[in-house]
Amino acid sequence: MAASKSPDQGLAAVLQVLRGAAAAISGEYLAGELGLSRAAVWKRVHRLKAQGYVIEGSPRKGYRLLAVPDKLLPEEVLEGLKTRVFRGPVHHFETLNSTNDLAKELAAQGAPEGAVVVAEAQTGGRGRLGREWNSPPGVGLYVSLVLRPMLPPMELPQITLTTAVAVVRAVRRVAGLAPGIKWPNDLLLNGKKLGGILTEMETESDRIRYVVVGLGLNVNNSGFPPELAATATSLALAAGGTFSRVHLLRAWLEEFEELYVRFLNQGFPEILEEWKCATVTLGRAVTVRQGPREISGQALDVAPDGALLLRTASGEMVRVTSGEITPGSGAEPGV
Repeated sequence: MAASKSPDQGLAAVLQVLRGAAAAISGEYLAGELGLSRAAVWKRVHRLKAQGYVIEGSPRKGYRLLAVPDKLLPEEVLEGLKTRVFRGPVHHFETLNSTNDLAKELAAQGAPEGAVVVAEAQTGGRGRLGREWNSPPGVGLYVSLVLRPMLPPMELPQITLTTAVAVVRAVRRVAGLAPGIKWPNDLLLNGKKLGGILTEMETESDRIRYVVVGLGLNVNNSGFPPELAATATSLALAAGGTFSRVHLLRAWLEEFEELYVRFLNQGFPEILEEWKCATVTLGRAVTVRQGPREISGQALDVAPDGALLLRTASGEMVRVTSGEITPGSGAEPGV
């Protein structure tokens, strides 16, 4: 006997038919199109309603899709997504501790390249150095992507910089705003933090086993807790209007895939030049904190491997591969 399908199976197919219908369509028609019983169609329609889809239904006329929810649901993310590899499976949750943590678990269990974990809210979202990332429900983009590049671990910083370029492209495309990139992984608008990237990897021998790229982006936040209000911003605050988080996620996946494929096939030089055009770090006085150690100097350039090149007051050139940047003497706010 064949196993019965769960109500979550076939949701995309039901949605696809409802999206393409100019008028209400009967449960009988849906059942015939999808090879389901009318009872199975009814279950899936009610499952979609529970997810937030507004579906009008009447015994005589049938079903009609009136509105889709403002949620990062798999069916919405994949609808019209123009990617070949970065297209799931998409794992969606109302609340997660951390999308990166779950993505690492899934990657360790064999999740394919392009698998996505997305949450409407996070209770333990993390930035660099273990800092908490404010992740209120329904307003931000909290997403992690599994990558499986055939590369040595030393090339991980280049993936982080590539991710940042993809975010800049996506925000320009959807919101018409141009964030600046603070080395190595922060996105700024008007000198305030808009988003951050957390890249984590698992290695075996001298190669990367998998990479999880996490993105936290403040999209429709109308405000922030007092401790963040002076340093954080959102696209909505900067533009005076709200934006579709689904459109932003699709745009980021599309732009990132194009850049990632170019990076794997052609190397990093062109992407690095694009990164330099968007950065707010180069040419400024900065202090880099590495635990108890501090290095101050002028941020002159980024090396081909992604390291930041500083010239100290004594004229020494220093390569920095990690650390937390703050403004140095004479630096402009927001660095």
